[in-house]
Amino acid sequence: MSLQGRDLLSIHDLTCDEVQLIMQTSTKLKELKKRGQEHALLKGKTLGMIFQKSSTRTRVSFEVGMWQLGGMAIFLNDSNSQIGRGEPIKDTARVLSRYVDAIMIRTFSHEAVEELAYFADIPVINGLTDKLHPCQALTDIFTASEYKGDLRGKTMVYIGDGNNMAQSLMFACARVGMNLRLATPDGYDPDNELYQQACKDSQEMGSKIEVLHDIRQAVEGADVLYTDVWASMGQEKEQEIRRQALKDFTIDADLLKLAAKDAIVMHCLPAHRGEEITDEVMECSQSVVFDQAENRLHVQKAIMALLMGGL
Repeated sequence: MSLQGRDLLSIHDLTCDEVQLIMQTSTKLKELKKRGQEHALLKGKTLGMIFQKSSTRTRVSFEVGMWQLGGMAIFLNDSNSQIGRGEPIKDTARVLSRYVDAIMIRTFSHEAVEELAYFADIPVINGLTDKLHPCQALTDIFTASEYKGDLRGKTMVYIGDGNNMAQSLMFACARVGMNLRLATPDGYDPDNELYQQACKDSQEMGSKIEVLHDIRQAVEGADVLYTDVWASMGQEKEQEIRRQALKDFTIDADLLKLAAKDAIVMHCLPAHRGEEITDEVMECSQSVVFDQAENRLHVQKAIMALLMGGL
């Protein structure tokens, strides 16, 4: 089984075995780094990074990850490339294909990423779109497995807006046999087409994906509680509307008590403490938020090594 030369646009495009390969590779690379053992699997290779949305974790983890794998990363945004001056995506794709070995893009339109992948002759990695965030969701199931072992039959509850994060978690949980309850207010459900697709995917591993509007019912007995900001980048004008709609969808100490006693709490960051999660829960012993953030590095290294021919 090989992922060499493939794109990573959605976890839906991966088989269950391919997701397990990414998880196993992430474990190996994390252990090599922990031992201080060199693993220059991508020596002499270059990653082109296109950013049309700002970032902390995505940029640092991909850039540092490429360096640790023996390669280099080049940062491109609207102000330092022709992308911001209207160069067509198909032209950018074909030019970069002749310079670099893979492209990671973090942008708004998922269709733009699909077009980039269509015209590029090298692997394209979706670093985030308004529709999906596969690298984060793969990191999330990797982190959950470090604490919970085999995820089949375990239950994750995502609390908040049915956004790109919720939609990627649907596909990630389906591929590892984990149940997912999406606790959202009315009107904030995930995209129905993606939801139906993920439900179909979940049948292979026998898990269940549900959308619930009663947060307490959703959290009951859960193994993992997960949340994200109420207003993502590009939704700033809706911030007050969203704050009102989601004001009862906060992970606080009382809500955490409804979950399993050994439940863990996750957040993809950045967090707005006091909104989607309280400071108390962010800092409690059940929070694995910063382990989760670290794991972006290890999982994305695995993705790059597998797609770019390092393994």
